[in-house]
Amino acid sequence: MKVIAVTQARVGSSRLPEKVLKSINGKTLLEIHLERLLKSKRLDQVIVATTWEPNAEQIKNIAQKLGVQVVQGSVDDVLDRFYQGVKNEEVDYIVRLTSDCPLIDALLVDEVIDFMLLHKVDYVSNTLRPSFPDGQDIEVFTVQALEKAWRSANLKSEREHVTPFIWKNSSYFQQSLFTSLNYSNEVDHSAVRLTVDEQRDFDTIQLLVKQLGSVARWQEYANYYAVHAAQMPNSSIRRNDGYEKSILEEK
Repeated sequence: MKVIAVTQARVGSSRLPEKVLKSINGKTLLEIHLERLLKSKRLDQVIVATTWEPNAEQIKNIAQKLGVQVVQGSVDDVLDRFYQGVKNEEVDYIVRLTSDCPLIDALLVDEVIDFMLLHKVDYVSNTLRPSFPDGQDIEVFTVQALEKAWRSANLKSEREHVTPFIWKNSSYFQQSLFTSLNYSNEVDHSAVRLTVDEQRDFDTIQLLVKQLGSVARWQEYANYYAVHAAQMPNSSIRRNDGYEKSILEEK
């Protein structure tokens, strides 16, 4: 059995260009993300899925310096970028992550993988009903589910965000095409924002790393954020703004 993590990374971003290349204490957000992820005990391989945009070479250089494989593909059809990156690999399960979540917790990734291996469904996520911080988003799905989505998904939101075709057509939403489960935390930390989409997010991550370092567990960041929420620059930003934007553009 083989488990591969594929993490999205690109230089282009409408709200904060080159965000994953921004540095804290001499390390880019992408470096922090990958170094944390590589501590996983369950992942057999990590792939960075980037684009053919100008300056994507910087992403390739960072990944390759850490011994991480890089694939390049479409800017907007991220589902195709994912599929092309793994279609020639002998893989059973794929973990989807995004590199604008620099403080991703490898032990939490392992927990979600173990949950998938225990229940053996098509799709597991900790975001179907969020209870973890935004920025600890983890999805695990079978390679068969990915291929079916790649062949069948047509909507812009389904291609750009990789997994909506899977989870919208799954048992969690009373559909029959895929089986799915949510991985939940006992305490709801969904109001905590540890992702980077705009400058206020970067300022927040910088503050957290200054106070707690870049190798703390997700709970440490979440607890500090909760206690100091009034001082967090990004506390007013809504979750899932990117996906909602894609839906509005379709309408």
